[in-house]
Amino acid sequence: MEIKFHLPDFMRHFRLNLTFAEYLRKYPHKFRDGVKIGSVYGSFPNMTWNGGRYLQGQCDPRILREILKQLNQRGIPCRFTLTNPMLTPEHLSDPFCNAVLKAADNGLNEAIVFSPMLEDYIREHFPSMPITSSTCKQIEDYDELCAELDKDYSLVVLDYNFNNNFEVLEKLPHKDKAELLINPCCEPACKRRAEHYRSIGRSQIALTEHMMKRSETPYAPEPFQCPCMLKTLYQTVDSPLHISPEAIYDKYVPMGYCNFKIEGRSVPDVNVLENYVYYMAKPEYKDEVRLDILLKLTREKKYFM
Repeated sequence: MEIKFHLPDFMRHFRLNLTFAEYLRKYPHKFRDGVKIGSVYGSFPNMTWNGGRYLQGQCDPRILREILKQLNQRGIPCRFTLTNPMLTPEHLSDPFCNAVLKAADNGLNEAIVFSPMLEDYIREHFPSMPITSSTCKQIEDYDELCAELDKDYSLVVLDYNFNNNFEVLEKLPHKDKAELLINPCCEPACKRRAEHYRSIGRSQIALTEHMMKRSETPYAPEPFQCPCMLKTLYQTVDSPLHISPEAIYDKYVPMGYCNFKIEGRSVPDVNVLENYVYYMAKPEYKDEVRLDILLKLTREKKYFM
């Protein structure tokens, strides 16, 4: 059985993810049985539709095409986090977002959605692009979640408050379509989560408008203080939301779950790599895998295989 891990972020962690993908391909014996990269999710800078994590900057079209090429030729989908909850109909015509999806619309790359309006637009204009239902929807009702899993989604990312609710997980239908966020930094039942997503969405829209003005003054995103965003892997392992590697292979996979999302779009490479080693490497190879990949990242400024 393939056990698919969905990794952050194809732009910010590009070199890390490409290095890791090649290492996994060359040394599969160092990893747990069935481990596969299911996708690398994220966004390109200045995409108005982006949500979940704020992303600023600019992206040379050549870099965009190279990222898609390098991951796709390895059979790895780029999965776009198009989950901005503050979009209005006028944002659907955003030229950069449409150009990116047009470049990526090859039947392999995917879109994660929150807004029904944007979902309908993507289904109409990019019909070959698989659609994932976002955890940003915060579906906490069992019947509503079952209905979501019945819809035409390639995957449904569960609200992380279900992570260790085995009463629900045991009886949930379409387990092969459910994706679990295994290392969340948030507090259980966080009351500020929805507003945090909205704040990020407003900042992403404002950034695009600011960039269109070609102002030389840097844009400052809307402030939103959240200490959880700075946590490292080992500051989250005691959380009731955390899913351990042993639980994945001994509990969740035997139940029928095979899609697991690793959070980390906005944290340093070293923390992201530690998550990869923690979840996917065999215990006896963890130190070797970590050191090998860190050395490759240190030695090789440009890592295209």
